[in-house]
Amino acid sequence: MARVNYAYKPEDETRAAKAMGYEMPISFKHAVEICREIRGKRVEEAMRLLEDVIEMKRPIPFKKYKKKVAHKRGLEKWYAGRYPQKAAKYVLKVLKNLRANAEYKGLDMESLVIVHAQAQKGRVIKRYMPRAFGRATPRFQQLTTVELVAEVR
Repeated sequence: MARVNYAYKPEDETRAAKAMGYEMPISFKHAVEICREIRGKRVEEAMRLLEDVIEMKRPIPFKKYKKKVAHKRGLEKWYAGRYPQKAAKYVLKVLKNLRANAEYKGLDMESLVIVHAQAQKGRVIKRYMPRAFGRATPRFQQLTTVELVAEVR
């Protein structure tokens, strides 16, 4: 029995590969936007996109969390975008794990499409920074879980 369940269950488990990055120290909002962008893409195409984001060549369009986000050149049919490098590095690790799981299962890598990409909020690590006059400032860290499922199409 798995420790954490996936939110998506493929119809045929033999034609699907799954991978999860559990409680990673990345921004939840950045992870949501990255997952929305790579959903529906082929695995190799998604990996190229994330490598370009890390190198600041292609921005990720921010469609949900877009307040006060600057415009970026190179976005198609959208205006607001960013280069979430740290989140892209962690999601790329999960994507490489997904590809390795698919190769282990013997799936066709050319026709592997990401059908499920989701970010979920994990635990909150609570820390407090002591200040003057007996006060303290909270420094909370929100952890993020990213789950990916790819199927042969």
